[in-house]
Amino acid sequence: MAVRRVAPPELQPKDFAFTAENTEWAKKQIAKYPAGRQQSAIIPLLWRAQEQNGGWLPEAAIRHVADMLGMAHIRALEVATFYTMFLLEPCGTKAHVQVCGTTPCMLRGAQAIFDVCKKRIHHDPHHVSADGNFSWEEVECLGACVNAPMVLIWNDTYEDLTAESFEKVLDGFLNGKPVKPGPQIDRQLSAPIGGPTTLRTVKA
Repeated sequence: MAVRRVAPPELQPKDFAFTAENTEWAKKQIAKYPAGRQQSAIIPLLWRAQEQNGGWLPEAAIRHVADMLGMAHIRALEVATFYTMFLLEPCGTKAHVQVCGTTPCMLRGAQAIFDVCKKRIHHDPHHVSADGNFSWEEVECLGACVNAPMVLIWNDTYEDLTAESFEKVLDGFLNGKPVKPGPQIDRQLSAPIGGPTTLRTVKA
């Protein structure tokens, strides 16, 4: 895992402000919290700022959210740099791939997923592909260990991957026809592969 820092100055926009629609949405989120606890809304506000900015969170947006919540800028920066859900530099326009690199995924073939990322996107993480469509990074556990190896792309997870099925996932985003999220094998969510093996009948 690399140290998480904001993008260099030459990549940062000079300013950021929520659209009128997102400002109203943000006010409603802040109003959900009791007096004195409005800063608890920072994660949904940062997330909305990231979505508005095309998938990544610039420093100006972090400051904007901090000002809305009456927070010191450094406090908001601490949150943005802690959670890998916040992308701190420009990313692919069609998909940013977060590959789980913890033990269960590595034991079940995550290296093949990394190899595809290096081949199709860029040899190193945190770089946008030559066509601007994709970017990737390694992250810690994404909470689907039983379905390892897996990746997170935007809001969805793609699980039980092989190099071949992951290629199809990328092709889907490239062609504007993403495959169905979740397990990429014949498995229902995190249920056993092949279906249930116990309690298959109920006695009267």
